[in-house]
Amino acid sequence: MAQSPAPLNAPPKPTWDPRDPVRPLLRPTIRIRLTLLYGGMFLIAGILLLAIIYLFTAQALRDAIELPFKVVSGTVTATNDSCRLPDNSTGEQLNNAVSMCLRHQSDLALDDLLRRSLFALLGLSIIAFAFGYAMAGRVLSPLGRITRTARQVAGSDLSRRIELDGPDDELKELADTFDEMLERLERAFTAQQRFVANASHELRTPLAINRTLLEVQLSDPAAPVELQQLGKTLLATNERSEQLVEGLLLLARSDNEIVERKPVDLAEVASRAVDQTHAEAEAKGVEIRGERAPAVVQGNGVLLERIALNLVQNAVRYNVPEDGWVEVATDTSNGQAELVVTNTGPVVPAYEIDNIFEPFRRLRQERTGSDKGVGLGLSIARSVARAHGGRIIAEPREGGGLVMRVTLPI
Repeated sequence: MAQSPAPLNAPPKPTWDPRDPVRPLLRPTIRIRLTLLYGGMFLIAGILLLAIIYLFTAQALRDAIELPFKVVSGTVTATNDSCRLPDNSTGEQLNNAVSMCLRHQSDLALDDLLRRSLFALLGLSIIAFAFGYAMAGRVLSPLGRITRTARQVAGSDLSRRIELDGPDDELKELADTFDEMLERLERAFTAQQRFVANASHELRTPLAINRTLLEVQLSDPAAPVELQQLGKTLLATNERSEQLVEGLLLLARSDNEIVERKPVDLAEVASRAVDQTHAEAEAKGVEIRGERAPAVVQGNGVLLERIALNLVQNAVRYNVPEDGWVEVATDTSNGQAELVVTNTGPVVPAYEIDNIFEPFRRLRQERTGSDKGVGLGLSIARSVARAHGGRIIAEPREGGGLVMRVTLPI
């Protein structure tokens, strides 16, 4: 009886039982930490504010109890202009005047206290918000670390890990789970790369042997005509299979982001692609033209040349029978480099544009069945552009044909 495959490693379990109603309350969660942090922060701010108000009030009261008049030889004389006392007044009149004077002094003290308290509250509010913003950033900094690692991993560097230290809270649990996911993804991608390498060897070897045998047989002048015709057909089929294998392997390898980058001039890349397609264009009566300004990007020259070659070959092969042309241009604008390939050809409906980038898809035919290619050229071009952090856009040209625009960051 066959044994069932071993289950994949499950993600790490939490260190607490979710069914336990007491344990999570004692766990140093982000919610509890933020509650204690901001509660303590505002408590300290309140204590400071009360202390300042107390000091201001005490000072104001000390100033208020100092009477603004004094008795001189039985005569009451005001010490400032804000408190006026009538001359030769009776006791009742004098009492009323003193009461009004003290009330006025109290109002002045309260106004001064209110003004100082407002300034103190404004200053403490600014300090509290700044301190809270800084502390919130410190507490939530692991999220930024997780985000940065995720962005680095999004390309191809699956070996990076967060390895977050600190208390066993939600953020550490998230980081540990993310690390476990990255480890499983790295194993999966490593297995895929190993499979691609093995498939490359296993598929190329028999095809190369078949091509050699067919070429040897075709080189025999004594071979019958029927056998030579069959050999040529088989050789063309074998060549098509080799192109298909190479395209599939290149498509699988170009899905990852380019790690090692070097300066590459798109103008030079496009010129080499034009040179390689020049003979085929002359045979089909297609004129290749266009101005190619320098446009240096950071990337892989071989893969970028593959983009240009695929686009130019498609533009030549899918063209009009007579008086066709292909325009290949490069330029830079807005911090980006552009490779634009424009060609005459049949009218392409806008709703079919997305289909041409799918593997083994052509306009109005699902599978490969012509001698124009294996149906992977634009798929490879899109994968290579994405691996370089760019994109490729196809637009129908007025009058027939396409405008293929590749945009790459400089």
